Amino acid sequence: MDTAPLKDKQPQVAEKPKVNRQVTSDADSNKPRFSRGTTVTVGRVSSVKGHIVEVEIEEDYLPLLAEILTSKENPGVRLEVYAFSDNAIYALLLTEPFDIYRNMEIVTTGQPLTIPVGPKILGRAINLFGEPEDDKGPLEADTSIPIYSPAPTFNVLKNTSEILETGIKALDFVSPFLKGGKIGFVGGAGVGKTVLITEIIHNITQQSQGISIFAGIGERIREGQELYQRLEDSKTLSNTSLVLGQMNENAAIRFRIASAAVAIAEYFRDVQKKDVLFFIDNIYRFIQAGNEVATLLGTIPSEQGYQATLQTELANLEERLISTINGSITSIQTIYVPSDELTDPGVTSAISYLDSVIVLSRSIAQLGIYPPVDLQQSSSSILSTAFIGEEHHNVLGEFQGVLSRYNQLSRIVAIIGESELSNEDRQIFARAKRLVNYMTQPFFVTESQTGKAAKYVKRLDTVSDVRAIIDGKLDQVPEEKLLNIGSLKDAGLLS
Repeated sequence: MDTAPLKDKQPQVAEKPKVNRQVTSDADSNKPRFSRGTTVTVGRVSSVKGHIVEVEIEEDYLPLLAEILTSKENPGVRLEVYAFSDNAIYALLLTEPFDIYRNMEIVTTGQPLTIPVGPKILGRAINLFGEPEDDKGPLEADTSIPIYSPAPTFNVLKNTSEILETGIKALDFVSPFLKGGKIGFVGGAGVGKTVLITEIIHNITQQSQGISIFAGIGERIREGQELYQRLEDSKTLSNTSLVLGQMNENAAIRFRIASAAVAIAEYFRDVQKKDVLFFIDNIYRFIQAGNEVATLLGTIPSEQGYQATLQTELANLEERLISTINGSITSIQTIYVPSDELTDPGVTSAISYLDSVIVLSRSIAQLGIYPPVDLQQSSSSILSTAFIGEEHHNVLGEFQGVLSRYNQLSRIVAIIGESELSNEDRQIFARAKRLVNYMTQPFFVTESQTGKAAKYVKRLDTVSDVRAIIDGKLDQVPEEKLLNIGSLKDAGLLS
């Protein structure tokens, strides 16, 4: 196959339609209307560069952005119209490159990529095309919808002040979730992002019996299998649908898998009128896939090295994940941090859309503290009395003050030892260590690995326990007794 630069290709047929459009990464901000006829000849394959196929236009018919093209001789070929230049279409190759050859005739289907929806996809794992990946037989969904849609209009949006409880102490106390909000787990590789997501699916689904949609973007195949097995073992798979485009898939598929999963979530919100938990693991891999596609197109990157269309791609996705009068979508996203650099432009772009940010620290994980939540860097936009109540707000303020002083004292202790501190500082230091230990917790999804009985802790119980530790009611309890427990009452440490 010809892999010469796309810009070197010259049209071979005169008087072709000339269309001057800028390269765009999604179906623009306007929803395309696919109402024209099918199997209209568009042109022929001119070249293939990675997962970008250049099709020379030979007819008067010009397909729309996001329209699916195929081949008469091989209907399994799927190309998605992605960009235009004079006399040429650049399409994302969604199937195997071995099915494409030079001068292959390309026709349009007149339709965008669609995904099956409805109750029958619950309990199933599917790929971008709605094909089952779980060896449970054919998927018998009755309805399919396009994977693209515009963001809801302002007149149907709905705000809420309801706290979504996870039962995980460190999250509910330091960075509580807002129902219908966007939450991000930020951290490098191997700090437990996927485990936390699985625990949240288990806890919230058990409490509310809601619908969960999971989008696996560019992560390890093993992680997808483990997640599926954990959901099945915890009996929460029946209310969950997994849409997977793992790291073995090409960039075009990884780039579109998020849109497919969002379309399913929108269906349950708008048609079934359900509250939906939407999980993305990992949104940074979505950004990376878009960057790979832009590189193959030869577009000029931004100053930070990412694609110039990064903000548009994120906006087209994130602005669909909101709550309306029909139902809510609470989005929980993991964000991989390359080289543990939180200031990476791709990371900061994703964080800008979040209501709550939970930073997972490798240094904390190395101390054996799980979940390894950085209790000072993690934050939430709803930490006001209007959302979390006056008691939680006041206790959290004291908690952050104790931790701040603890970090200062830790540097002193590392040099001269704890015994050299004043009595007051020694007391603060000891209480802070108890607070850090108390925020650890055994999980339901890791019970078989750890052998520790899992605990679900209500948010208000966590608030009262933290108050008791700050007030010195556990000063006589050894700090190690607070490791990997539920509430103080459940552990028998407080009557």
